[in-house]
This record gives sequence, C-alpha cells and structure tokens, in this order.
Amino acid sequence: MNTNYFKTLTKLFDIIIDYIENNIQNSNNVIEYKNPVNLKKELNLKIQNKPISEEQLINEVENYLKYSVKTGNKQFFNQLYSGFTLPGFIAEILTSITNTSMYTFEVAPVATLIEKELISKMCNIAGFEKGSGIFVTGGSNANLIAMFSARNKVFPDSKNKGLYSTKILTAFVSDQAHYSFGTAANLLGIGADNLIKVKTDKEGKMIINELENAIINSLKRNELPFFIAGTAGTTMLGAFDRFEEISKISKKYNCHFHIDGSFGGSIILSNKKRYLFKGLKQADSFAWNPHKLMNIPLVASVILFNDNKVLKSNLTKLTTDYIFHENEEKNCDLGESSIQCGRKNDALKVWLTWKFFGDLGFEKRINNLFEIANYLKFKILEHNSFELMADVQTLTVCFRYNTKNISDLNSFNMKIREELRKSGKSMVNYGYIEKDLTIRFVISNADVTKGDIDVFFQNFIDIAHKINN
Repeated sequence: MNTNYFKTLTKLFDIIIDYIENNIQNSNNVIEYKNPVNLKKELNLKIQNKPISEEQLINEVENYLKYSVKTGNKQFFNQLYSGFTLPGFIAEILTSITNTSMYTFEVAPVATLIEKELISKMCNIAGFEKGSGIFVTGGSNANLIAMFSARNKVFPDSKNKGLYSTKILTAFVSDQAHYSFGTAANLLGIGADNLIKVKTDKEGKMIINELENAIINSLKRNELPFFIAGTAGTTMLGAFDRFEEISKISKKYNCHFHIDGSFGGSIILSNKKRYLFKGLKQADSFAWNPHKLMNIPLVASVILFNDNKVLKSNLTKLTTDYIFHENEEKNCDLGESSIQCGRKNDALKVWLTWKFFGDLGFEKRINNLFEIANYLKFKILEHNSFELMADVQTLTVCFRYNTKNISDLNSFNMKIREELRKSGKSMVNYGYIEKDLTIRFVISNADVTKGDIDVFFQNFIDIAHKINN
C-alpha cells in the first residue's frame, strides 16, 4: 500500500466522521430523495476498463453517503432496525481488516471464542441450560434453520434420502408471523401450502384453540404436524404470542416449538418486560436479532437451541479434511454446526457493544424504547386529528390522521407518508389492519428522545395540513 492510500484513507475517515456526527445531531435529512430515474443520473454506476483515481473514489463514497437512507438519523422510524453504536462501528472495521471466516478456530481463534461466549450468555438468558447456537445471516435464516432442524428430527433419513417416502409434513404459524416461514417451507421441500396460518385475536396473538384445531384437522388428513412457531414481536402490532400455552400444545402433539424473536427478542434484556417471554424455557429454539433493538450494525442474528446436539446432527457427514483437522482445536470449530462454509464474523460487533454498555446499560436502553413508544401513544390520544389504530403492546405504534372532512382515509394517509418520506424530514412506514391503511411507527433506536418524537409529530402534522388545505 503506497503513501497515497494512507492519505486517501485519512480523507475517507474525515468524510465518515462528518457523516456520523451529522446523523447523531440530525443535521441532515433522513434522505435526499430522488426518484430512480433521477437518482441514476446523479450516480456514475458504469464500471469502465480503466481504473478510477483516488479522488474519484472519494467522490463515489460521498455520493453513496449523500443519497443513501440515513438509518442512524433519529427521524428514521421506518424499519425494525435503526440507530448507531460506536463499538459496533469499530467492530465492523476490525472485522473487515482482519477479514477471516468463522469455520475453524485455526483461522478465527479470537472470534471463535467470542462467538462461543456470546452464545453461552444468550442461551443462559433464554433459559436454555444445555443450549447451543450459531450466528446466521438474519432472522429469516434463523427461522429456516429452526424448521430445518425440526424436519431432520422428525425424519432423520431426510438428510440423505429426501422427503420422497414421507408423509406430508405440516407446520403452523400465526397469520401475523413473518413471511420467512413460507420461504423456509418452500426451500426445505415441505411446500408453502403446508404452512398452515392460524387465526389471531384482535391483539395479533395466535388463538390457542385455533392452533389445536388446525393440528387435529391435519392429523385427520393423515399428515404429520412437526413444527409450531410463536412470535415475540409481530411486525405490525408488536404482539407476543402465549408461549406457555403453545408449549403445551407442542408437547401434546410432539412438534418442535420455535419462537421467532427476530424483532422483539432483545426485549428479554429488560427485567421489567421479561414476563413477555413466559414459556420461552420450554421452547426448542429461539431466533434473536441483536441488529434490531440492540442497535448493532446489520447483520447480527442468532439461532439458539435448547438441545446442544441439534446443530451438529443437522448436517450430512463432512469429509473436508482440508478445512477441519483432527487436533486439539477440533471441538472449537464452529463450521461443523453451520450450513454455511464461509461466514462473516458477526459476533465481534455484538460482543464489543455489549461489553461497552453492559447488561445494565442495555436494560436501560430497552426500557427507554418503551417510554418513547408510550410517549408517542399519549401524544396521539391527546390530539383530536389522530386515531390510534391498535393498542400499543410493545414498540410499534399504529395510527392514522383522521378528520371528518377526509373521505378516503387510506389515500390521505398514504399521501402524508409519501410526502413526508420524500421531504427527507422523517421516515415512517405503513401497513394494513384489515382494510385500513395504518401508519406503523417503529421505535428501535434507543438514543431517540421525547424531543425527537415531538419533531416527528410536528413534521407529520405539517404535511397533513399542507395536503388537507
């Protein structure tokens, strides 16, 4: 690396530091919006035969940062993840410069021990006394591994012989569960049609009687129920299923019981809110995404199992002596428990951030999220032009703007949301509760204050008045 590279790095870090500082101070908009056609005109996307200069490289970086959504901005309420943490950022740099893969202790000695320590800690928090786990590439993959493990348990021969001679397998999730379960059923050869969606109540929680009836009907069709998933924080309403009751059903019908905590899993770090996880100890597996409510950079996701033998038993026999060697380090090799070979070190950013905040710091941050969600709830209830569309159960607030002179509320609220997004002042998402378009506000950035909520609320009102006049 020549000296010019170091000068370029210095310039790049200056740009990055300015970007981070502006995000923290909300000096810039959440987005400098341009539609796809106009944005493409602003970017030099073509890759040419000749290399670009270091000056041009800096220009490309500046353009990328300028037009990307600033998810660290405290007016970003659009997705289930947001925020910025200094140790998480530092860890991502360390991960890139060390550039190792997580399959063996030999090439990732420190990272391997860090991941094992984190898995042990997270299992302990979940109540999995003899548990195990692995970092995966997102909550969707965590749910896939859970269903994959359940399939292998009920039909061990499927690993080598496939599902050709088996009964039809059926899996059960709530009608509010994440779409990734359908993808998992598809990938595993179970078939998305055999993923049965169970009705939920008005709170978005799975109705236990409906679950049992669905299983009974599946048995009557000579099918084999094998997997039930509860949700710890549904995408729209933030609902937690009744895990203790689902656990009883899973045991009664010999089904693998998985809890998808991709959104709400980190709430378990709050002693005040841990009651929401009653019954987790009885689950067979648990998906937990630190990249959401713990504000770790994407992606940081874990799948935990109550049985420490599950992960290794999932895989077909590994004949890979060019990677996995018979030596004193063998029992530390994480690759033998993962469906991936090459795997990024995602554990470092979780570990370093957790060390930085500690258990007590994270508990305080999670509790703050609930305080902020409740603050917005009461602002909505106190304003006569707003309607709360569902009770606030955890960290999503569903509402809409509603006055008597608006005939089409769905269209009107969509216009507010789109104009607000394109203004760059605040970004919030939407969904539907039955047929009603609902603004879905997600509070996941633990650094957000009540003042930030006041800014969002006023931005929303200003746009609504502008459209309505």
